[in-house]
Amino acid sequence: MQHPKKSQQKKMKSQMNRQSPLTLVTTVVLLGVVLTHLRDPQDAVADSDKTSVTKVFNIKNFGAIGDGVAMDTQAVQDSIDACHDAGGGIVRVPAGDFQIGTIILKSNVTLSLDHGASLLGSTDVADYPTENLSRPREGAAHCLIYAENAKNITIEGLGVIDGRGTHENFPRNRKGGRNTGIRPRLMRMESCQDLTFSGVTYKRPAFWGLHLIDCKNIHFSAVTLRFRNNNYNNDGLDLDGCENVLIENCDLSTGDDAICLKSSKNPCRNIVVRGCKMDSNTAALKFGTSSRGGFIDVTVTNCYFHDCPMGAIKLQSVDGGRLENVDISRVKMKDVGCPIFIRLGNRGSTFGDGRESPPVGTLKNIRISDVVAEVTIEDRAKAAEAVYKNLKVDPTPGVTDNEKSKAGPIMITGIPGHFVENVVLENIKISFPGKGTEEDARRTVAEDIDRYPEQFFFGVLPAWGAYIRHAKNIEFKNVELTLRDADERQKVVLDDVEGFVDL
Repeated sequence: MQHPKKSQQKKMKSQMNRQSPLTLVTTVVLLGVVLTHLRDPQDAVADSDKTSVTKVFNIKNFGAIGDGVAMDTQAVQDSIDACHDAGGGIVRVPAGDFQIGTIILKSNVTLSLDHGASLLGSTDVADYPTENLSRPREGAAHCLIYAENAKNITIEGLGVIDGRGTHENFPRNRKGGRNTGIRPRLMRMESCQDLTFSGVTYKRPAFWGLHLIDCKNIHFSAVTLRFRNNNYNNDGLDLDGCENVLIENCDLSTGDDAICLKSSKNPCRNIVVRGCKMDSNTAALKFGTSSRGGFIDVTVTNCYFHDCPMGAIKLQSVDGGRLENVDISRVKMKDVGCPIFIRLGNRGSTFGDGRESPPVGTLKNIRISDVVAEVTIEDRAKAAEAVYKNLKVDPTPGVTDNEKSKAGPIMITGIPGHFVENVVLENIKISFPGKGTEEDARRTVAEDIDRYPEQFFFGVLPAWGAYIRHAKNIEFKNVELTLRDADERQKVVLDDVEGFVDL
């Protein structure tokens, strides 16, 4: 047992270590220590475990203006470089609108944005140089925030990082004119480790959002994404070949997939997603299509997926990887398209490394439980108004085949000779819109073995509840599938399935 006096002394020492930043600054000055770049008491941060002060580098002390007009790239980069060279610390972004081009984060740097602070991406592609950036395996190199082979990086605070990557600023076409079709990512980090993202709101990337490649030990907490109806390909969190990832309590609204696990080379492994809200013009949660390395040991729980007209959960292995040991539970879905799409295919992409196409991968050991979902047919007029400005309202009366295919059933499908295996769906309750015709019930479904896999590419399926093909050991336990309107198709269609159990 600890001696009472020693315990009291330890408590007093702990309280002293937690004194205010201003007190600590005063103490340090009395000791004759000079604190470089600290001109504001708020720029001193106490470390409760060490009697020391974390160095803080206010970007305004390096010449940043923050009026939304001046280019502050160099000031922000100088702050980052000074922080890194000093052994690490905090780069503080105070309230203001700081316009920047590409900045490069470095090891042991915390980029901290005050409430009211915004980093605004330049709308001129000339401010996104690539000579010091590696070429990614997918897409062009341009990005707003970059890091490579770095460790211990944090982006935190209550501020905003806004790429301003609208159609007007970064058009997709490559026919010349302003910015010539180049669309920078909001962020790209390659081969980094010990990364923390906390609290910041990210907005309007011109291309993908937060793209992490071959990174390890990553924590996203209370991050907000606002990408929807901004530009093309506005994925939310793209994690390519990443390991040891926790994504929790995030609010993700995106144009393309909200959370997209990719594996263009290495596997995604040991991923946990919990307590998140997601909406997307495509899918809330997607594995693939980049799937060469595979996806192993992934847990998703206690999430809300809403307003995802092209599907909610998509698990895809089409480039030779292993997709195994996935547990998804406690998910509520509202106004989504195809609720669950599980696809093993043989696209066989090598992502430009010159090697031969890989053999067909594996997809097995999937458990999805405690799901309540409402599948709806997208309002085409609303979609045309909200998504991309060049969309026109389809004048066809009634429900089109395209709309029905996007609001299709559960689909689990491999390819001939290669089965999806060991899938358990338990405690599932899904309401479907119906409207299938007798003609729909007679439809033949193409194999599309090597095609890019979106469920609606298969067209209207001959089942309204579940279509399962080239699969083995599929279990439905307490699965309730219901209709809100008449449908002439079968509830469940099985094709080349071994060991289907419906309890």
